[in-house]
Amino acid sequence: MQELNVIQQVAVWALPVLFAITVHEVAHGWVARQLGDPTAMMLGRLTLNPLKHIDPIGTVLVPLALIFMHAGVLFGWAKPVPITAENLRHPKRDMALVAAAGPVSNLVMAILWALIMKAALMLPDGLRGLTLPLSYMGWAGININVLLMVLNLLPVPPLDGSRVVAGFLPDRLAWKYSRIENYGLIILLLLMVSGILGKIMSPPVEFVQNTLFRLLGL
Repeated sequence: MQELNVIQQVAVWALPVLFAITVHEVAHGWVARQLGDPTAMMLGRLTLNPLKHIDPIGTVLVPLALIFMHAGVLFGWAKPVPITAENLRHPKRDMALVAAAGPVSNLVMAILWALIMKAALMLPDGLRGLTLPLSYMGWAGININVLLMVLNLLPVPPLDGSRVVAGFLPDRLAWKYSRIENYGLIILLLLMVSGILGKIMSPPVEFVQNTLFRLLGL
C-alpha cells in the first residue's frame, strides 16, 4: 500500500480494524453467554457497535501512529469484554473456550475478507472503479485479522493463548502461570522491541495468509 497516501490508508484500514477488534471481543462475550455467564450481555457489550468497544489508545492512537510511521504492520485492541468466571458452568474449561473464541473469530473474518477481495477482482468492467478500493480493504482485513489471531494465540498472559493453555494445566500450575499476567505487557514490549516477537509471528502469519491466497487463487 505504499502508493496510497495517509488519508487513503486510514480509509482502507478503518473498517477492517474496527471489525477485527469489535467482533473479537463480542465473540468472547457471546461464547461466555452460551456457557452461563451473562456479564457481557448485561453490560451491553454483546453488540457490533464499535463505540461500545473502542479503547482510545488501542483502537485509535496506536493504529493511527503505526500508519503515520509507515510501520508496515498494523494492530490494535479494544476494551476487554468482562467475563465472570464463577458464572461459567465449568470455569476452567469454559474460560479456555471463551478465550479461543477471539482468535477463531479473527480467522473467520480473515476468510470473509479474502472472499471480498476475490469478489472485487471478479467485478464486471462496469464496476471496475470498486475493484481497487475493495481489493485494498480485503487485503487489509486479511492482514489485521491474521495478525490478531496469531498474536492472541501466543501463550503470554493476558493474551488469549495463555488462557487456553491454563485450561489444560493442573489447577496449582495454572494459578502460578496466571500470575505472569502482572508482567505480561512488559514481556510483550520486550519481545517487540527486541524483534523476537516479529520472528515468532512471521512464519505462522505468512503461512495462514499464503494458504488463504492459494485456496482462493488470489
